[in-house]
Amino acid sequence: MQDAPFPFLIYKPGKLYYACFEQKGNYEWQKERKQFTSVRIVGMRKRSGSVSVQCKEWNTFVEERIDSGITKGTTVAARAVNEAKVVPITEVSADDDTRNKTGIKELDRVLGGGIVPGSLVLVGGDPGIGKSTLLLQVCQRMAKQQKILYISGEESQTQIKLRANRMGEFSQNLLLLCETNLGIIRSVIEKEKPELVIIDSIQTMYSEDVNSAPGSVSQVRESTNVFMQLAKGLCIPIFIVGHVTKEGTVAGPRVLEHMVDTVLYFEGDRHASYRILRAVKNRFGSTNEIGVFEMRQNGLVEVENPSEYMLSGKPENASGSVVACSMEGTRPILLEIQALVARTNFGMPRRTAAGIDYNRVNLLMAVLEKRLGMNLGNCDAYVNIAGEIMNIIVGGFCSQHYIIKRCPEN
Repeated sequence: MQDAPFPFLIYKPGKLYYACFEQKGNYEWQKERKQFTSVRIVGMRKRSGSVSVQCKEWNTFVEERIDSGITKGTTVAARAVNEAKVVPITEVSADDDTRNKTGIKELDRVLGGGIVPGSLVLVGGDPGIGKSTLLLQVCQRMAKQQKILYISGEESQTQIKLRANRMGEFSQNLLLLCETNLGIIRSVIEKEKPELVIIDSIQTMYSEDVNSAPGSVSQVRESTNVFMQLAKGLCIPIFIVGHVTKEGTVAGPRVLEHMVDTVLYFEGDRHASYRILRAVKNRFGSTNEIGVFEMRQNGLVEVENPSEYMLSGKPENASGSVVACSMEGTRPILLEIQALVARTNFGMPRRTAAGIDYNRVNLLMAVLEKRLGMNLGNCDAYVNIAGEIMNIIVGGFCSQHYIIKRCPEN
């Protein structure tokens, strides 16, 4: 045995361990032990002397330090068990009037009517899409009557102020804190007791009790757990900004979306001016509502009538174009559907679908050919649709263009 430390791998069903040993005297060898797990699926099997991950993806291993399991919170939680009290559900008061309005109708619509006290909301989206701008505008509206704490781990106070100057005047009730240490942030929240907290972003927060870099799986999970305890314990709503991966999901462990109460996604092309806010999870409301915004120089502006934007530039009396109504939650939205069917010059016809599933277009054309006797097998088809529209509208529209008839405007 050499004096220098040497690493090796230990395989156990479901986990892979990395150990580094160093000779100390004649008996003490172990120095450090770390655990490697997969972000997607913690499941492995041994085959021909190699380890294959069931998630079948590269670069999904993350390093986690194995602690003893005894922390400062363990003894505190043990003492708190004796003080915990159970309450009958009939004695718990809950009313929708307790929701706090953000002052932005489109956001309130997506949240289900407003912010629920003690809720934990995760806001995800591509870089530069407008997540921080939207939350800063929420602070601008709500700070007129409430005490707001904006915690940033990515920008300085000067940078936030420059961005706020483009939006207008702000109240002194909006407090700024540029910090990434989770212990300091927790102390400030417990001391100031604000009525709303904004965390920008969760990937920059770190805890000194977790021996890993900020943004890792362990740090994100620990930070989210701390903010969840603060939100429920102090009855303070907390908004968390989360980065997204190239696949479009929130970066970090999947458990992050399970821990929060609401998950909002800000979608759209950052080079375009319009944005869509939708909820993929909402414990206090529907997930069918959407909010439409337009990015301008002074921030995000609500689009109260999306149908007007959808139908702008529609040609009159043009074949291959029709207006259909789609229900997005409780709001009807008028959309334009465009379709083109032409004879193909190749042996394999081409199918192009934008805004609708490609296989659904093939299915509808097969139904038209079988039931209506239309020879669409040797035709190219191009369908452009905004939003989710009923199959019958798309099918009827393709047949309308096939027989070369114009659909009247009324």
